[in-house]
Amino acid sequence: MQLELAVVILNFNGSQHLRTFLPSVLEHTPYPIFVADNGSTDDSLDFLRSTYPTVQLIELPVNYGFAGGYNEALKLIDAEYYILLNSDVQVTPVWVEPLLAQLKSESDTAACQPKILDYKNPGLFEYAGASGGFIDRYAYPFCRGRIFDHCERSIGQHDDTRSVFWATGACMLVRASSFWEVGGFDSDLFAHMEEIDLCWRLRNRGYTISCAPESKVYHLGGGTLSSQSPRKTYLNFRNNLIVMYKNDRRGNFGSRFFLRLMLDGVAAIQILFTKGWHHFAAIFKAHISFYANFRSHSAKRESERLQSLQPNLTGCYERSIVWDYFWKGRKVFGALPTLAFKCQDRKK
Repeated sequence: MQLELAVVILNFNGSQHLRTFLPSVLEHTPYPIFVADNGSTDDSLDFLRSTYPTVQLIELPVNYGFAGGYNEALKLIDAEYYILLNSDVQVTPVWVEPLLAQLKSESDTAACQPKILDYKNPGLFEYAGASGGFIDRYAYPFCRGRIFDHCERSIGQHDDTRSVFWATGACMLVRASSFWEVGGFDSDLFAHMEEIDLCWRLRNRGYTISCAPESKVYHLGGGTLSSQSPRKTYLNFRNNLIVMYKNDRRGNFGSRFFLRLMLDGVAAIQILFTKGWHHFAAIFKAHISFYANFRSHSAKRESERLQSLQPNLTGCYERSIVWDYFWKGRKVFGALPTLAFKCQDRKK
């Protein structure tokens, strides 16, 4: 029998996170909970079997990464809706209902996220998703409540439910039929930016993505890869290039993509002086990887082009967030010019 909703937590050597955060999920979630283990070598499975026998386990033989791990796990779960939840998220009472109500009330909405706050500093928005994600004209991602590394204090300024460009993979409710319609996550991304890629492909088929801040969770962040890891820098820059190249259907793509490559060069120089040589080298390696696999990326771009319908560009910021943040000093979402965002009531 098909489940209405399944909460699916992907775990990789996250025994300590499960001990800390799983109790809140069990306490406040009236739906089946699955833990998909991504080939862990710690005591995660033994802990779950002995402490939480009601949690349903999916044991994957190897670490498929975030993207591949969820794809493999969700193939085994028959549900109308999935909630993808990081293992380092503390949920709150009635966290599911606003998300589910949003998708049930709007048939063209494919995914929805809650408001994400910082577990260590609960008054701040959290980096991974804040109150919904956006992209600028060069596909740099940012959030309502977080631009680059600046996280705003949450004082009710972003508490309205609204359409966004992407929903965070840290906590995302997604319609199963929509997820599989676009083929799930792109496993080649392994980890980071896979949710932006998924949401962009959904948008290229006319769907909307939303944030329902009435639902609230607290995210620790950095549970698998720290922001200080050059590996994370590599994945973020490589995957962002791939995602933009695959999915961007906006005009003047060639010139914008070239400028994006130049902006990455500027970012690399800045990172050399702030984070050091290893992060600088990670950006260089990200670009080399992108060019080395250009034929594969081009094939994906063509495949996505053939499947695109009426792209919904709501949430695209038509200016450069880099320019506005670093040169204009617009550090908070509310300081960005509203007319620079593509909206549903404006001509696409």
